[in-house]
Amino acid sequence: MTKLPWIPSDDQWLSVLDIARREPVRNRVMLALAYDAALRREELCSLRTDDIDPAHRTLRVRAETTKNRLERVVPYSAPTGVLLTSYLAHRATISRARGPLFLSESRRNHAQPLSLWTWSKVVRRIALEAEVERFSTHTTRHLCLTDLARMGWEIHAIATFAGHRHTDSTLRYIHLSGRDLADKLNRGMQHIHAWRIQALTGEQMPTTDGAVHG
Repeated sequence: MTKLPWIPSDDQWLSVLDIARREPVRNRVMLALAYDAALRREELCSLRTDDIDPAHRTLRVRAETTKNRLERVVPYSAPTGVLLTSYLAHRATISRARGPLFLSESRRNHAQPLSLWTWSKVVRRIALEAEVERFSTHTTRHLCLTDLARMGWEIHAIATFAGHRHTDSTLRYIHLSGRDLADKLNRGMQHIHAWRIQALTGEQMPTTDGAVHG
């Protein structure tokens, strides 16, 4: 039997977001891109400034950074684009050099590329503070791909977006999405995807009771 990836409930997701929204802009945009573009940890941390195409809101995931050595170009949403623009302005105060997109701001490694280990520590701290201990650097990817399956994306389209060489890996997310078929009837998944992005990027969003939270 295929082992399904763990994904958080909506309450667990909100708990993570409550902590994440207090984070510096670098960490917030990294979480937003990790979900929005379904990026693996290595893919996210290896992004370079010239991998970003703001005009078309796409990013290039270079083959050498991927698990399967397959290059792909993936889109990101407008709210993530706004947050990314804020981060790029902030990054310019650390270093104006082109190169790695995400830089360390510690005294010891100032302006050096952010390491995988450091990003894992950031996400682990957020998970513990949110009391959602199973949340990890790959949870956002699993959640995005499951959401795409819930939205009715065809399996080959999800595989291409995810950078899967074969659809066997993609089927896990189709299976996961089946858990929420009733919810899919009640709320359009387009709304769910947009809600997650708005929450990650700090935009005001309507809650299920109709109220607006900042």
